[in-house]
Amino acid sequence: MMMTWADFWSLIDTLGGKADEPACARLVADLSRRPVPEIEGFAERLAEALYRLDQEKFGTLPVADLTLPDGAPFPQSADVFLYTRCAVVAAGRSVWESVFFDVDRFAPYTASEYDGESLLYVPDQAYELATGREWQRQTRYCYESYSNPDGWPHLRT
Repeated sequence: MMMTWADFWSLIDTLGGKADEPACARLVADLSRRPVPEIEGFAERLAEALYRLDQEKFGTLPVADLTLPDGAPFPQSADVFLYTRCAVVAAGRSVWESVFFDVDRFAPYTASEYDGESLLYVPDQAYELATGREWQRQTRYCYESYSNPDGWPHLRT
């Protein structure tokens, strides 16, 4: 059974807008008490939400709180871009939806204070708590940076 978007965003709301370690630990605990198909469904929705944000208009924005020694904008690395997308998802449905219509809404999340990396590990940790086994999972969507060919049309082969 696939998790609905409403259920996914309801779980994301438990983060309180940030994917810091304490918030993610709360989400892991909540998710681990659910049936395994719901944990898998959460992983699928998370991967899809991140995949949809994998677009050039977001990935080419500079890091908000860094500059190069000459004062030029500091570009996002692939990892920073992934963690920034996690931070946007952690901020909740309204923020996630709004960035598609206004790229300037995405830009502040490139700042280091919004590192959302911990969100990536929530499904795996919840699965392990629920089953006692490590999860060797794959999702339908690849959330790695630059994997969405529609978001990066010039990278298509």
